[in-house]
Amino acid sequence: VAQLDLLAGFADTALKRNWSKPEFAPEIGLTVTGGRHPVVEGEMANSAETFIANDCLLAENRRLLLITGPNMGGKSTYMRQIALIALLAHIGSYVPADRCLLGPLDRIFTRIGASDDLASGRPTFVVEMTEAAAILHHATPNSLVLMDEIGRGTSTFDGMALAFAILRHLIDKNHCLTLFATHYFELTRLAHEYSELANVHLGAVEHNDRIVFMHSVEEGPANQSYGIQVAALAGIPGAVVRAARKQLREFEQRAAVDPLQPDLFAQDFSAEAPEAEPHPVVEQLAAIDPDRLTPR
Repeated sequence: VAQLDLLAGFADTALKRNWSKPEFAPEIGLTVTGGRHPVVEGEMANSAETFIANDCLLAENRRLLLITGPNMGGKSTYMRQIALIALLAHIGSYVPADRCLLGPLDRIFTRIGASDDLASGRPTFVVEMTEAAAILHHATPNSLVLMDEIGRGTSTFDGMALAFAILRHLIDKNHCLTLFATHYFELTRLAHEYSELANVHLGAVEHNDRIVFMHSVEEGPANQSYGIQVAALAGIPGAVVRAARKQLREFEQRAAVDPLQPDLFAQDFSAEAPEAEPHPVVEQLAAIDPDRLTPR
């Protein structure tokens, strides 16, 4: 009776929500066309909003998607919906997608969210690293791995270094199918080093200091982080937002710019930046006539 009740529930949900029958293949990979998050879509059913469906392609030669984009842009929702679609397919249900083709999967690993275990003496960052360690030790080429914002619980350089090293290990050693969301845009350059890594991003549009989230997954890295705009949306006072913008411009002006790898999330404030005073030494060097120097 319990099994019948479960299967009837699957069938009823599939019919009401227009879910489709998943397909299985012997080759490694995961293809989802028009995928949706079953819980978020269900919550939006009674509102005027429409859930934006997205595709996902993981294959032998495309094992890791590096996902960039703003907070509230939909990175975590996208990652979770892919994992839920895979899980629903494996327990015998239809799935919230137009089409789903799954290769062999042995386990789903996740490193998502921020939580601590203070009673056991484990702060948030230790929990994060413990979960990451379990993935690095146990994920196989047939595993689906979700990594969300790894390395954010420590200093910028420490966190970025860990993110680089963990991402490389997932590609070089684990060879697993991976969705890896990050705000460390420097990681996107690894697409030039690893052919199996693809950059994707969640779209957003800024207009008159306001931000509109498109919630659509597009190829390539994001061009901005929109952190300050999201902070303003969350209710941070205007004076603090203005001070943050000013501080951001100072940070960007101090940063050494690598012409081969510009800051993908930096906005162009060159028009607002005051011209630097010429250095006396530079002026003297510019005045030199090399033909008058001895020896020539």
